[in-house]
Amino acid sequence: MIEVRDLAKRYGSTVAVDGISFTVRPGTVTGFLGRNGAGKSTTMRMILGLTRPTRGTALVGGRPYRELTDPLRRVGALLEARAAHPDRTAYHHLLWLARSNRIPKARVHEVLGMTGLEHVAGHRAGGFSLGMAQRLGLAAALLGDPEVLVLDEPMNGLDPDGIRWLRGLLRDHAAHGRTVFVSSHLMGEVAQTADRVIVIEGGRLLADTTVAELTATAGSLEDAFFRLTEGRRG
Repeated sequence: MIEVRDLAKRYGSTVAVDGISFTVRPGTVTGFLGRNGAGKSTTMRMILGLTRPTRGTALVGGRPYRELTDPLRRVGALLEARAAHPDRTAYHHLLWLARSNRIPKARVHEVLGMTGLEHVAGHRAGGFSLGMAQRLGLAAALLGDPEVLVLDEPMNGLDPDGIRWLRGLLRDHAAHGRTVFVSSHLMGEVAQTADRVIVIEGGRLLADTTVAELTATAGSLEDAFFRLTEGRRG
């Protein structure tokens, strides 16, 4: 479970995240919605201990991320598709992560197969398309067979087959009682994939509800999003 309580981040006079609180529960796919600059990535970075909050707390399984033992086994994260060193092959990128987190070498081959990267395992990451880089990032997130997934725009660059595959993977992960927290601009995909949605705008929480409840009177998730955020930017 991910617990965010009164989480805030200020950069000088700019408020990126403004005291938001929510819980992402196991057994569900939770979509994280907001325009560019709404505070989604900053929130995810604070959950993962990459950005220090101005105030508030973010806990994973009741503990701050930085206190987790073998974090890759607990949390799989994708924040930046091109995080792998460009001169390192897909296989060696994953192998390095596995060794540093005490994950068996055999798991590297498993996630390469899961993400459709077997045929490019020996290719350097710097030559990958955005879609292939996303698949490599997802392979890294899945490497430790984690209880929690935190994914920032994981569908960017994926072709229709890749999006369909990822949708099934996220649903399956949640069906096994695990926690999935995923941001996306693709409202149609969120509507098909997520059970719940959290909406922020201008760093403030606007909604924390089910997809069904949010769309009950709007017809679509996209329409519901624009009604909710209209006039609240900044």
